[in-house]
Amino acid sequence: MPEVTYQLEPELTAKEFQQVLLDSGLAPRRPATDLVRLGRMLRGADLIVTARDAEGLVGIARSVTDYAYCCYLSDLAVAKRVQGLGIGKELIEQTRRAVGAQVSVYLASAPAAIGFYERIGMAKVPAFVWKSEG
Repeated sequence: MPEVTYQLEPELTAKEFQQVLLDSGLAPRRPATDLVRLGRMLRGADLIVTARDAEGLVGIARSVTDYAYCCYLSDLAVAKRVQGLGIGKELIEQTRRAVGAQVSVYLASAPAAIGFYERIGMAKVPAFVWKSEG
């Protein structure tokens, strides 16, 4: 297993974010071709946790939070070449540590990832959304 380091990276570049979206397979569900919008997404986030190995960025957890009550983990992406090694789970744990034990972490799962979140012990809750227009 490659050595992976985790850190808070509030200054992550849109280009690196784009690459991990592509490498993870999450790109079709995000505006991955729009670097300006990806940059706005990063700058609007309150918490960016990354995972890196010797080859570079392999994972990201991008969240919006008040650090008091709730945290919405809006992007969890792990490069396909390292999926299944516990990186996604550790990105969530690092997010939980960063926001504190009193803060609930919420996310919306892609249908194919529901089993992953259930396996790591996350509770399934009803949710509502106003869908964006693009």
